[in-house]
Amino acid sequence: MAPASTRRRWWALLSLLFGLLVVGLDVTILNVALPTLAVDLDASTAELQWIVDAFIVALAALLLPAGLLGDRLGRKKVLLAGLAIFGAACALATAADSVGVLIAARALMGVGAAVVMPVSIAVVPSMFSGAERTRAVALLTAGMAIGLPLGPLLGGWLLEHYWWGSVFLINLPLIVIGFFAIAFLLPESTDRSAPRLQPFATFAAVLGLAALVYGLIEAPVDGWLSPATLIGGIGGLALIVLFVVSQARSAAPMVDLGLFRDRAFLWGSVIATAASMLMMGTLFLVPQYLQIVEGHSAFGTGLRLLPMIGGLMVGGLGAERLAARFGYRATVISGLILSAAGCLAATATDPGTGFGLVGLWLGVLGAGFGMSLVPATDAVLAALPPDRAAIGSALMQTLRQTGGAIGVAVLGSIASSVYRSELDLPPLPAEAAAAAEDSVAGAAAVAEALGSPEAAQSAFNAFTDGMGAVFLVCAVLAVVVAFAAGPRFPKRPEASEAQSQHEPSRAA
Repeated sequence: MAPASTRRRWWALLSLLFGLLVVGLDVTILNVALPTLAVDLDASTAELQWIVDAFIVALAALLLPAGLLGDRLGRKKVLLAGLAIFGAACALATAADSVGVLIAARALMGVGAAVVMPVSIAVVPSMFSGAERTRAVALLTAGMAIGLPLGPLLGGWLLEHYWWGSVFLINLPLIVIGFFAIAFLLPESTDRSAPRLQPFATFAAVLGLAALVYGLIEAPVDGWLSPATLIGGIGGLALIVLFVVSQARSAAPMVDLGLFRDRAFLWGSVIATAASMLMMGTLFLVPQYLQIVEGHSAFGTGLRLLPMIGGLMVGGLGAERLAARFGYRATVISGLILSAAGCLAATATDPGTGFGLVGLWLGVLGAGFGMSLVPATDAVLAALPPDRAAIGSALMQTLRQTGGAIGVAVLGSIASSVYRSELDLPPLPAEAAAAAEDSVAGAAAVAEALGSPEAAQSAFNAFTDGMGAVFLVCAVLAVVVAFAAGPRFPKRPEASEAQSQHEPSRAA
């Protein structure tokens, strides 16, 4: 291949990095802004959950359909459409003046991200082969991963100097650069053999997951047995079951359910989904504790999240060596037990707890997440034959994102329920009391406005009680998954001979 053509391919790969970096940033950059949003937009805990989950629900439900759409219609044009949607959503979020508009913008961001993530990876085989393909996929994955530690720091710095809309505005220059670079550099590619998009099944998946999350988020407000909660939960589950049945009966399904017959894929997916659930629930609660209860600045909160992000990276990198020496099963079980230990340590956190303890359990949690997520994901991909690697990896990403959405919904609602039940306010005006019951940020604002340190202390105690209950549930879940899924997880990934000859498929 000519040198100019080779250079063009690598420049095209660089253009893909801009879109994936934006998606990676968006996973963590918003968490440090949640306390600010709670005050500036008067958002309740349930509304904060929706601001986070609107993005994840859309991303999880549309990952597979968006990838298929790119295969059928042309990956370049679909990728450009995805970036345009993401950019428009960021602009809308920047100008949002109400919680409803921001939630809608976040959902639209999820639609754009659902296109950018799978299609960016899918174009690589059309430009690279052999060892170059493996290297290209690794670079794209690293580009997205960089956003994880960068998000809290960048978000905190922006909130220190600008208004909360800046955490969305910062995406626009990267999106514009990526859009025009892709338009000029990326070749068009298609895969006409890919399964057709199924609109009814896609609609059932999106609506089902959204309804389920709605029921879980609104439960602390309406009651766990209220009609709205039950209709949302049961209706959502029914639609998800309908989606699964439609795929099982389809001659050319979007989701290959036969993958779950493989032990590594089944239990690896269970472990990765559970780890994602715990991680996203933690990232939802901890910034509120650090910023509202402990009074740290947004940038200080971003800095204090680094032990968790650092632990995640160290655990993920170290997991490869541990798995090679002790086996994947032992590494995954150790990671889950380590996560449980971190969760148990977190239950001892109260208002005024020094950061020494908090930083310790954040680091332990991150290491545990990394040690369980990475080997589980690697073993799943190693077990997939080359012709099913793309759909298998996309399905696992969908399950992980679904776990994250459920984690924010369930764990956030547990925290909210305990907070409401433990909150013991001094006599306050009815409107002020209602604001204090909605969220700990509302309680802090009310206490400051009325000069009531007793109200603030009561709210802080109630919030840490709720956070402690969440981490106790997380510890139990991690132990249950460790002993239920761990022993069934293969000691070593069992790649077929065909697969061993197609390592790029495994990397993808």
